[in-house]
Amino acid sequence: MRLIIKGGRVIDPANNIDELLDILIADGKIAAVEAGISEVNTETIDARNKIVCPGFIDMHVHLREPGFEYKEDIVSGTKAAAAGGFTTICAMPNTDPPVDNFVTASYIVDRAKILGVVNVLPIGTITKKQAGSELSAIAELVDAGCVAVSDDGKPVVRADIMRNALEYAKMFSIPVLSHCEDIDLAKGGLMHEGYFSTIYGLKGIPTAAEELMAARDIILAELTGAHIHICHASTKGSMDLVRNAKARGINVTCEVTPHHLTLSDEIVGSYDTFTKVNPPLRSSEHISALRAALQDGTVDCIATDHAPHNFESKDCEYELASFGISGLETAIAVVMDKLVNTGVLKINEMVGLFTVGPAKVLGIDKGSLTLGKIADISIIDPEARKVVNPNDFYSKGKNTPYKNMELKAWPWMTIVNGQVVYREGKVI
Repeated sequence: MRLIIKGGRVIDPANNIDELLDILIADGKIAAVEAGISEVNTETIDARNKIVCPGFIDMHVHLREPGFEYKEDIVSGTKAAAAGGFTTICAMPNTDPPVDNFVTASYIVDRAKILGVVNVLPIGTITKKQAGSELSAIAELVDAGCVAVSDDGKPVVRADIMRNALEYAKMFSIPVLSHCEDIDLAKGGLMHEGYFSTIYGLKGIPTAAEELMAARDIILAELTGAHIHICHASTKGSMDLVRNAKARGINVTCEVTPHHLTLSDEIVGSYDTFTKVNPPLRSSEHISALRAALQDGTVDCIATDHAPHNFESKDCEYELASFGISGLETAIAVVMDKLVNTGVLKINEMVGLFTVGPAKVLGIDKGSLTLGKIADISIIDPEARKVVNPNDFYSKGKNTPYKNMELKAWPWMTIVNGQVVYREGKVI
């Protein structure tokens, strides 16, 4: 099959491309990126006034399968990814059973190949059953296709276990993804500890709960020489820790989420449980620090931490509600509208944070339009305006704090392995 994408603004940070070009796809791969491509009897996509990018990568997604399919599954989650403009997603391992062995990891790989709309890369657990006391069989997980390990949702409390995990992961050149949370400091917390938690009468989670664990894991990365990746970093202190560690040559990377970049703890005053997330939405000073860290290169990538929940998990008192935001289908539009269109980020920087950035963190051969590479492509309509309606989500999780918000610049088309899987609002 051959396909031509005509006349779009092609932005490929990996190859320093930003110009009006055509792209020829042949046999599922990038065959040409140049001006004036013309072939007879070849399907042509008119991408004029659109932004054509390497396929977006989300390295932090909860697909919930196996075990929690009532919240999300591989079919619904990958459709949501395609609708959100993502061509590759990483499945986090806090499932039931957890992804702590070859069989469970292989199950996800096989199911995704059969049922998935986009590429799915599994992440294995650091410890067996996420219990924090015994390492998973990391070699088996890598053999099954895992690109990283993480006990996401649960911190690895024991420093000796985390040290051992880093040493083993280093042998296989994969990162350890750390959920940085001191569970004793955070215990019972519902939102960011500060002015608004006092006003709203909700128990707060201090920034130190994240920063203490981030500091420990950076120290362990320096000790072992291994790659530590800080998941969903949300505080100024975390940014300072990562920035300083990078300056010292420590192998540390980090991600931030669209919601931590654009929403403050003030909105929790609605007591809408869709605003309850861990780490919590922070105050404006932390949002400013995260944005500054995007601009100076401290942040390596943006990831959604897509955490879909069923209705009952959120339709309850704030204290009882589950943590998490369903983010796959709004992430690109939120970042484009709130950060690019407002001048916080340049469009090229935004594309890099969703492509070459996560690809480099994970060490995967994705995130570029290099000739001969698999044709994973995301196309944005920068003029498209739409009001966020969770009832239209492909995800089973409708839990979004962006409900009823109008955003400008949405994914227009998603191409995976040379095949159009999403086009103008419809998963194909």
